[in-house]
Amino acid sequence: MKINVISGPNINLLGNREKNHYGDITYDNLKKTLLKEGDRLNVDIDFFQSNYEGKIVDYIQKNVQAGAFIVNAAAYTHTSVAIRDALIAAKKPFVEVHLSNIFAREHFRHKSFLADIADGVVAGLGIHSYLSALYYLANKYS
Repeated sequence: MKINVISGPNINLLGNREKNHYGDITYDNLKKTLLKEGDRLNVDIDFFQSNYEGKIVDYIQKNVQAGAFIVNAAAYTHTSVAIRDALIAAKKPFVEVHLSNIFAREHFRHKSFLADIADGVVAGLGIHSYLSALYYLANKYS
């Protein structure tokens, strides 16, 4: 099985930004941890991060052969109809993830444009949000 992990704006700054929300984990450490678990689960993982909405849409459209997606659209979670529409068109299962608990933060972060079309949402567990999504997708769809 192949799972594509899609990350939106500022995820590349993990480890350097708002540690009270995101902890100390860096984006590189996040990828290494997921790759290690992916190997254990016999799952091929590809990573994509962009600060640009259109590039995320292009990536989804070009990777519809993936078995599933793990999506942390970051700030675009709360604003992007374009990413939502690309995920609908891809017709692939996905889990929305967030390192921080978006429901314990500013009110505007409480609305997700992706949650109702996702298999599930995991938020507030740090790297375990991603790992939970990986375990779920690997077990359900492989």
